[in-house]
Amino acid sequence: MNSSSSTSTGLPQYPESLWRKTASLPDFPVLKDDLTADVLIAGAGITGITSAYALTRAGYKVAVIDAGRILDGTTGFTTAKVTSQHGLIYRHLTDHFGKEAARLYYDANEEAKHYIIDIAQEHQIDCHLHMEDAYLYADSEQQLADLKKEWEAYEQLGIPAEWTDTLPLPINVLGAIKMPNQARFHPLLYLKHMVEYISSHGGAFYEQTTMADKAKELEDGSLLLHTENGFKITCRYAVSASHFPFYDGGGLYFTRLHAERSYVVALEPETSFPGGMYINCGDPKRSLRAAEWDGKELILVGGENHKTGESDCTIKHYETLEQFGGSTFGAKSIPYRWSAQDLITIDQVPYIGPVTSKHPRIFVATGYAKWGMTFGTLAALLITDLIQGKDNKLADLFSPSRFKVNPGLKNLVVQNADVAKELISGKVEMVHRKLEDLMPDQGAVVKHQGKRAGAYRDPEGVIHLVDTTCTHLGCECAWNQAERSWDCPCHGSRFDYRGHVLEGPATEDLSRLTPQYGTRE
Repeated sequence: MNSSSSTSTGLPQYPESLWRKTASLPDFPVLKDDLTADVLIAGAGITGITSAYALTRAGYKVAVIDAGRILDGTTGFTTAKVTSQHGLIYRHLTDHFGKEAARLYYDANEEAKHYIIDIAQEHQIDCHLHMEDAYLYADSEQQLADLKKEWEAYEQLGIPAEWTDTLPLPINVLGAIKMPNQARFHPLLYLKHMVEYISSHGGAFYEQTTMADKAKELEDGSLLLHTENGFKITCRYAVSASHFPFYDGGGLYFTRLHAERSYVVALEPETSFPGGMYINCGDPKRSLRAAEWDGKELILVGGENHKTGESDCTIKHYETLEQFGGSTFGAKSIPYRWSAQDLITIDQVPYIGPVTSKHPRIFVATGYAKWGMTFGTLAALLITDLIQGKDNKLADLFSPSRFKVNPGLKNLVVQNADVAKELISGKVEMVHRKLEDLMPDQGAVVKHQGKRAGAYRDPEGVIHLVDTTCTHLGCECAWNQAERSWDCPCHGSRFDYRGHVLEGPATEDLSRLTPQYGTRE
């Protein structure tokens, strides 16, 4: 049975990640007391867990805190490609960062890839690790022109790759760049091993615990941090491994990052998949890779990117991917669908390093632009070096304090102009729908007692009503039917239909309102 707003006959009614469904993860307690550790890590995705693993092996006592459950953020909803081929990136890097930095970017991602492979092999982790060739392809004349410029950058930088005019797929392409010896895996089975290692070597995990946006450096050089529920954390170093830093420190990260969502359908094909990982170099985005499930081969069909909160009908993105995958490979079934959110910096290179120059003991890692498997790993390795006082050649390239005038200034202006537009338009939007218009399992912005409100009628007919004003900076949230969430178009905060925070930078829930209809609040 499908959502009332969906015309698909094959999609699951509710989103569910293949990785989350097929990995049994431990539960951890809520932090209910003051805490002392060498390193406090906020965020239990690939960055936070890999950082905790590397620091534990280096002899540090770590504590990992997550506002939700471990591995229930972007890492649990990725396509899990382990690759240095990140779309049309190397031409951009050579133009705006220089050839040396562009090659360093490639080498850093290759180092991260090899780290994942080495850890999986060293500990014999059964995480479905497969070596694959990765393909960046063009399916239009404009894409082909862009791809040829990207190929020129590959040649200038000496990146191991080859040009091909065809793909082993039944789709029309005009050209492609093949990068050999890339990888794919099951990220949660890989990271579960790290969690077990950390726990057995003195590290601690806490779930359902949110960090407060305040930090104080004590006279002995240590840090005093706080959780939202009032507990104190004393540590030598802190790492923000969540999307937006839990502590901004005057870095104004919400002005330098924007959030985008992307979608995946996992289909059981009627024809066999030829191997390889594929992504086109234009929009709408199309991504392909194989995965194992219950003794069968699935194809993960991903793409349909858009800025968070700026899509009128999110379920249509799943349906479009379903149609593309079905017409290309046939579809016996679609057991899973899911979406993810990631942040993108103004110059397309992640921010990894001290949160600001004034706070050298608080580190941040964010802005992976949907390439989190390698970036999350290299961030962990870089931050571990910085905490140990080791020189690392990547520090300047990924420094959060850098600023590239071109394209940084232009993107900064455009991005914040978009935020201003959303802030104003949300306040003056005319709302005509009423609570009684909603069908079961349907949500919308409605007019309630003369004011704008957000309403969702659950399958039992109960209305859940919230104030749609985002608790971060006051933009108005939009309803996301595919995920049953309220999404902010300004900085990417997300809330469930009851108003509880799903993703930051917001840390406070939406205000609950009393509905006129329904039997309970």
